[in-house]
Amino acid sequence: MKPRSGLPYLIVSLAIVWVLVTASTSSDELLIGGLAVAIVALAVRNLWGVFAGIRFTPRAIVSAIAYFFIFLRELVKANLDVASRVLRPSLPIRPGIVEVRTGMRSSLGKLMLANSITLTPGTLTLDVRDDRMFIHWIDVQGQDADAATKAIVSGFENTLKEVME
Repeated sequence: MKPRSGLPYLIVSLAIVWVLVTASTSSDELLIGGLAVAIVALAVRNLWGVFAGIRFTPRAIVSAIAYFFIFLRELVKANLDVASRVLRPSLPIRPGIVEVRTGMRSSLGKLMLANSITLTPGTLTLDVRDDRMFIHWIDVQGQDADAATKAIVSGFENTLKEVME
């Protein structure tokens, strides 16, 4: 795929978002929107290669929507877990750094996964090296990398793979 081949998708997507946000099809609104879309497209035209791994298929769109709800669920669970540890100090806290494996191949996929992990309370992505991520975890369950991968990564990664790569 050429680095700029997805640019028309970006332009159309931005135009649709503009019309939906402004809720207007007046000539003035469309002219300003067209200028805004052109400026954004020109600004990111050399960066488009970063987004080359994103799939634009109906299944990928459904998976992206599902990912949002999976992320929301994991975010709520992690917040409740951390809040209960704060409110009940008797709960164990075993902080540590664990190594997990990822099947994400694209840089953007790894970035999305690392950010998803970091945005959930109790975990923080420290480093990404090839197919490994090093995560600071509030409650390390053991030394097994497969168990840590399943506990931290699997919920996000399975859906993200449908959207990227």
